Amino acid sequence: MHNIEKSIALFDRAKSLMPGGVNSPVRAFKNINGNPIFFEKAKGAYLFDADGNEYIDYIGSWGPMIMGHSHPEVVNAIKNQADLGTSYGAPTGLESDVASLIIQCIPSIEKIRMVNSGTEATMSTIRLARGYTNKNKIIKFDGCYHGHVDSLLIKAGSGVSTFGLPDSPGIPKDLAKHTITCPYNDVEAFEKIFHEIKDDLAAVIVEPVAGNMGFVPGTKKFLETLREKTSSSNSLLIFDEVMSGFRVSLGGAQEIYNIKPDLTALGKVIGGGLPVGAFGGKKDIMDYLAPIGPVYQAGTLSGNPLAMAAGSTLLNLIIKENPFELLEANAKELLGGMKNIMDTAGIPFSTNQIGGMFGFFFSEKLPNNITDVSASDDNIFALFLNACIRNGIYFAPSKFEAGFISTKHGNNEIHKTLEIIENIIKVGVTKK
Repeated sequence: MHNIEKSIALFDRAKSLMPGGVNSPVRAFKNINGNPIFFEKAKGAYLFDADGNEYIDYIGSWGPMIMGHSHPEVVNAIKNQADLGTSYGAPTGLESDVASLIIQCIPSIEKIRMVNSGTEATMSTIRLARGYTNKNKIIKFDGCYHGHVDSLLIKAGSGVSTFGLPDSPGIPKDLAKHTITCPYNDVEAFEKIFHEIKDDLAAVIVEPVAGNMGFVPGTKKFLETLREKTSSSNSLLIFDEVMSGFRVSLGGAQEIYNIKPDLTALGKVIGGGLPVGAFGGKKDIMDYLAPIGPVYQAGTLSGNPLAMAAGSTLLNLIIKENPFELLEANAKELLGGMKNIMDTAGIPFSTNQIGGMFGFFFSEKLPNNITDVSASDDNIFALFLNACIRNGIYFAPSKFEAGFISTKHGNNEIHKTLEIIENIIKVGVTKK
């Protein structure tokens, strides 16, 4: 029997202390009408909750645990640095170590700046793009989440494209009007709005592989069009690779598509599981930042030694092992097995993956954008997810989130996962 009494009690306590009982909304499990699981430890491919239950984890802290949880080399790097001090608010050689590893792997990045979160990274790329181009407008794409930056929390609404309307109270309309959104993977819609505003277009920002509408890769034509048009108008192309960076390949999504953006936002993996972000790009653009340029950006804990020690250790491990073919093969085995189970049961189901990042949808046709994902079956998804969690399989608790696999997910974990899913479907848990 799957007992989560302690998780329920911990959530009740948290709700009296924090809005919704969580510090990030998706953790509240509202999307699947469930109770969040409170965890106490993690190792390899597994999570362990407050009640002592064990789960095979397919979230991996939303990406950074690519080599598994609590990797001994990463843990030792953090412990060793903690003995030397947790933060100085001053430069260390570790920052240059991480910077050089990133620059070595991602050719479009000539210079980089460390920050503390993906939101900080995307926010800073937008400010830098506006300062560098002396233009105001930004184009983003519906379903691409770039952190909770005011000017990027904009929804598309209906129609081909919509001039920015705030997606959350607290965002002034005057700010939102400078952000225009288009449907993802829609070349015609983008070209139409681009030609209307290109003279005042500072940047186009996009997740080349979207991880916030499930898992939806950009098409090659779509991303190549963004590169071509921004170059033609002296606007910047920003790739948000906070999720896909060091996750789909060593050089990120831009390596797979062979497209060089002007700026790239990174996060997750480069901190080895500690809070981190970074943004980088062409030297002449990055040199527009203070202290040598006029665009101001700062952070007391930016490049802090704990995150840099963890990040450099993890990046060195990934560079040495280059595990992306293995990750993709294992993800394909998992998703192919799930698809066979669903097909046999007559349940509409589609899947996709690149490297160690994946998605599955309760829809016949593989989604191409947020509208397609929204149309997939909510009821079956919620029933399936809750059943998986009750049986020790931890998938993302929202159909709008990608999944992640690690090098520690071997044949045993994948076969056990498929066995559990087959039993879940056999007992009819996904029927209304």
